[in-house]
Amino acid sequence: MLIDSDVLIWIARGHPGAIAKVQALPNWRISAVSYMELAQGCRNKSELKSMQKTFMSDANDVLPITQSISNLACTLVEKYALSHRVHVADALIAATAMVHAIPLLTGNAKHFSAIKGLEVQVFSPAAE
Repeated sequence: MLIDSDVLIWIARGHPGAIAKVQALPNWRISAVSYMELAQGCRNKSELKSMQKTFMSDANDVLPITQSISNLACTLVEKYALSHRVHVADALIAATAMVHAIPLLTGNAKHFSAIKGLEVQVFSPAAE
């Protein structure tokens, strides 16, 4: 399972439903794009260190942007940016899930709903 940035933000904020959902997963990863989005959102070095400790505990947890992911993300942007407003970060995250053949857990299903071949599982913070 690839965890989208929005779910990671809920975890970082201590949302019990998000924490329980991810802890119940037998195996999960994050995209390098999501990691960068989290790092960019930190307000100080203390928050950055805490985020690094949480999400960089194992180098294999962060999936890098490979040539295959980059190529597929370019195709997704070409295909869906105009019709469905798919942005670069979302295309890279979707491509990461697709290249690794794993589902994406997100609270922003509408960002990914148009992408054919992407398995999406929806996290709803209000329901969890």
